[in-house]
Amino acid sequence: MGNLLTATLEKIQTIEQAEQLGQMILQSEIAHKYRSCYELLYIDKQTKAKIDRFQRLKEQYEEVQRFGRYHPDYKWVMKEVRVAKREMDLDENVAAFRVAEQELQSLLDEISVLIGRSVSEGIKVPSGNPFFSSASGCGGGCGTGGGCSCSA
Repeated sequence: MGNLLTATLEKIQTIEQAEQLGQMILQSEIAHKYRSCYELLYIDKQTKAKIDRFQRLKEQYEEVQRFGRYHPDYKWVMKEVRVAKREMDLDENVAAFRVAEQELQSLLDEISVLIGRSVSEGIKVPSGNPFFSSASGCGGGCGTGGGCSCSA
């Protein structure tokens, strides 16, 4: 009975520590920057208009893709989607958001790898960052279920 109680207390402590780590991440400068950049995407009217235009054209693109080159609006939609995407990608708020998003993702990847390695060097941690993936012994992350030729 004592071992069960100890295991339960350890589990509760681990969960509490994970919640504390989550709060630390949420309160970090990187997370604040991410949230403020995200808000700007929808507060700035010009940025929002570019995103909305791209979304509308993307829906048309998906409709056109069902019929391919035989759709009467194929060329127009293909051209407009590329133009709208470029305009959206060049928007300073979108660019800042993507940088902030990448910084937050890198922080989360680094934390995941540190936690995994604290358990065992053999733990494979899926991440989008090749630096962390190769450090875990897997060339493309193990989120592929072994499809990357790792020993998952």
